[in-house]
Amino acid sequence: MALRATFESPGRQPVSLAFSEAADGDFAIDSEAGVLGRTRQRLMAGPWTALRQVHGDRVMIVDAPGDHLGAEGDGLVTSVPGVVVAVQSADCVPVLFASVDGAEVVAAAHAGWRGLYEGIIERTVESMRELGAGAIRAWIGPCISAPHYEFSEADLTTMAFRFGPEVIAATVASRPALDVVAAARVALAGVGVDEISDEFAWCTATSTVNGEPQFASHRSRAEARRQAAAIRLGVPEATPAPGDHDTA
Repeated sequence: MALRATFESPGRQPVSLAFSEAADGDFAIDSEAGVLGRTRQRLMAGPWTALRQVHGDRVMIVDAPGDHLGAEGDGLVTSVPGVVVAVQSADCVPVLFASVDGAEVVAAAHAGWRGLYEGIIERTVESMRELGAGAIRAWIGPCISAPHYEFSEADLTTMAFRFGPEVIAATVASRPALDVVAAARVALAGVGVDEISDEFAWCTATSTVNGEPQFASHRSRAEARRQAAAIRLGVPEATPAPGDHDTA
């Protein structure tokens, strides 16, 4: 089941985070609303905001439960306790964020290679700091690993120019590949995020549980299903009924 963690600092509200697995259900934004609402609440209780992702750099600030639910964008930031902000993925890099000092702020970003290039990670961190966040910790979630992510040489050159040679890799078949985790780490470090955890950056193409795929993967298995990466500051005031705030 889901990969979970709780981040606690003295004098601050706890931060809960979760990266779903295939067994946790389908989090695709166009899933049937009632089913999706129940699936979301099983993963993390509270009013959700999730976006219709477009592989860009648009970040939305959630000021109230359900703000911007279903809007187009790839990053979400909130300082509202009890609110869940989440992104969907099936090979792209999900990144969750929490402030360590300053204002209490959490965030989620969906970083495909285009979003990485456009600066979704940088925009997300900037938005957190606009709300008063000081130092920030980031968690990189399940995504496709370089040995299974063949990439065109032209686009790889572009990404290497943007992020450095550490993003250049090779597949198991010795074809050009992009290391998206390395790109995410470079982007995070570039905006002063020093605490970066990749303990949850398991490969969506190859990870298994009891011989079955652990995660959805669009690139390796052409799956339409999506997993979710969700984060919440504090605890919800009341657990919503399944489907509440989840109509997108």
